[in-house]
Amino acid sequence: MRRLTSFMHISLDGFTTDSEGSMRWIKVNEELFDYAGFATDISDLAIYGRVTYQMMDAYWPTAGDDPDASKHDKEHSEWYNRVQKIVISKTMNDTGKANTTFIGDDVPAQITALKQQEGQNIVMFGSPGAVHTMMHHNLIDDYWLFINPVLLGAGTPYFSDINQKIDLRLVESKTFSNGVIGLHYEKA
Repeated sequence: MRRLTSFMHISLDGFTTDSEGSMRWIKVNEELFDYAGFATDISDLAIYGRVTYQMMDAYWPTAGDDPDASKHDKEHSEWYNRVQKIVISKTMNDTGKANTTFIGDDVPAQITALKQQEGQNIVMFGSPGAVHTMMHHNLIDDYWLFINPVLLGAGTPYFSDINQKIDLRLVESKTFSNGVIGLHYEKA
């Protein structure tokens, strides 16, 4: 059975965006990119919410083509173009993009069916609305939280709409040179 993994940058007070919906406060560097790069190596399916998909699809298809592209941009662009993508949206329909499927109805059942298929892991980068749906239905197997050294006070919370207790086990923690702390939890 495939595992569903959520990767999310959050503030120390648990927000995924600030009060204006911005993520400009996120601290990233090559060290963090190299560390998290394993996620794409072990995943052949990505799930995005509509907003995150539109942001990703505006950048990643050609990010690696720039002659000055970073190692991360080249590697992630190649993965993004190859991987199967599921977009959760009630308002956006099939755009005809290769390797991209849109679902808007009966999302928990469709994600459960995808988890039961043969294949590598399923990864979710960002997409707080989609993550909330997955949390509500207890479909996430691994939580990778990248806690940024900032207090936002308001914004989109990471933990929302949880309707049950979910026991977790700390698998790994890592402190990065930019002050971000990476925490990997899995369902106990």
